[in-house]
Amino acid sequence: MRALVSVSDKTGLVPFVQGLVAAGFEIVSTGGTKRVLDEAGVPTIGIEEVTGFPEILDGRVKTLHPKVHAGLLARRNREDDMATLAEKHITPIDLVCVNLYPFKETIEDQTKDLADAIENIDIGGPSMIRAAAKNYQDVTVVVDNADYDRVLAAIKEDGHTSLALRADLMAKAFRHTAAYDAVIANYLTKRLATTEAQSLTLTFDKEATLRYGENSHQKATLYRDAVPTTNFSLLQAKQLHGKQLSYNNIKDADAAMRTIREFSEPTVVAMKHMNPCGIGTGETLETAWDRAYKADSVSIFGGVIALNRPVDLATAEKMHQIFLEIIIAPSFDDDALAVLEKKKNVRLLQVDFDAPEEPEPELVSVMGGLLVQDEDVLPEKTSDWTVATEVQPTKEQLAAMMFAWRAVKHVKSNAIVVANGERTLGVGAGQPNRIDSLKIAVKHAGEDVKGAVMASDAFFPFDDCVKFAAEHGIKAIVQPGGSIRDQESIDAANAAGVAMVFTGVRHFRH
Repeated sequence: MRALVSVSDKTGLVPFVQGLVAAGFEIVSTGGTKRVLDEAGVPTIGIEEVTGFPEILDGRVKTLHPKVHAGLLARRNREDDMATLAEKHITPIDLVCVNLYPFKETIEDQTKDLADAIENIDIGGPSMIRAAAKNYQDVTVVVDNADYDRVLAAIKEDGHTSLALRADLMAKAFRHTAAYDAVIANYLTKRLATTEAQSLTLTFDKEATLRYGENSHQKATLYRDAVPTTNFSLLQAKQLHGKQLSYNNIKDADAAMRTIREFSEPTVVAMKHMNPCGIGTGETLETAWDRAYKADSVSIFGGVIALNRPVDLATAEKMHQIFLEIIIAPSFDDDALAVLEKKKNVRLLQVDFDAPEEPEPELVSVMGGLLVQDEDVLPEKTSDWTVATEVQPTKEQLAAMMFAWRAVKHVKSNAIVVANGERTLGVGAGQPNRIDSLKIAVKHAGEDVKGAVMASDAFFPFDDCVKFAAEHGIKAIVQPGGSIRDQESIDAANAAGVAMVFTGVRHFRH
């Protein structure tokens, strides 16, 4: 039996090949892999002895040869294939152990440039893997050192690998080369392409098998981006305490992180079922927590909390008083961590809030396809807004409206946020019509609605929302504008003495 071994990651290489030799394999190897095996005293055959041709072009060409690929692709049950091998003096190759040039690691290294990346695109390796995998009926292909032990165990027990094992390794091999090519395609598309991609290549690495999905009868798996673009990510978080995150935990935590990054001052976001139920801001984190909690002290129970400052003892003691699923922060003071760790099940996540971010496309699955869009990270200033009413908003109202505007873009549409300059007072989310969302928000706000501001993620098709808001004491409204019936809402605001501004931008979130 003959095995061809050529790997860039040499972890576990020597004992694996020693096991193959002990099982009766002769080893063909190349370059650095051969040197490592030779130094370990493992007998090898150089690739040039097989091909009759030396490695050339600094190793760029060494395995792309008929004596390699015929040995891989020959079908053992075909007399004509085997006769051809005999006629051409080609020895069949029964096992291929190959992993590829470290392209991903190269592009993640900030000291490397485009030329380095290009040089680490493997050509011969994928060709050998694909040839061996295609001929899985007769050839074993190994691309992951995690499979070394089970391959050796099968050979030791039966003298060969089983068809079922070879089939499993074949599928893994094609996933391996597909993922490798996808990383290359995405990198080069981002760096060099001048035309829009007509096909979308994605690759993600398995992070964890989850206990279940959105419901207990659904299976779920978490995958991470093969080449992460930012450390401000749930997948890059350090879990300091608590059990494994669930599917719903992950979605809520991601939504909380998307919301908290809108705010630069000390802020606390309480997220529940993908909607912020309370957002508070203040001069200290403790004050911000108090305001977020006050925003909806009922819904916050069992919620996900994101804080954009290190968690101090005072804030931790208050959070400890209620049941929370997850707490996300840039860090935790030692005494704060000690308090929060007293609850066994709360998950504590440390995230790098200082990490530079690149906008990432948002991917949403639909039956039979995928929707892709840019993130909604448009920077906005109150100076970009247009006052639509005779009543001019005060400086304080503008600040409160910007706070509400930042919040409403993370509420499910139809979205209404009633707020002051310190916290959300009421949130209306996901209703089929806007007036119902407003009624929910006003109900939650209670008496605090008087003198508050209101944000709407999209325009008002009728004047009913403006009238309802004014009747309950709201004094300023921020909305995109753009309805053919805008004037009716403007007239209603003017009649009630309510200031209203148009942003010119909507923030639907379905």
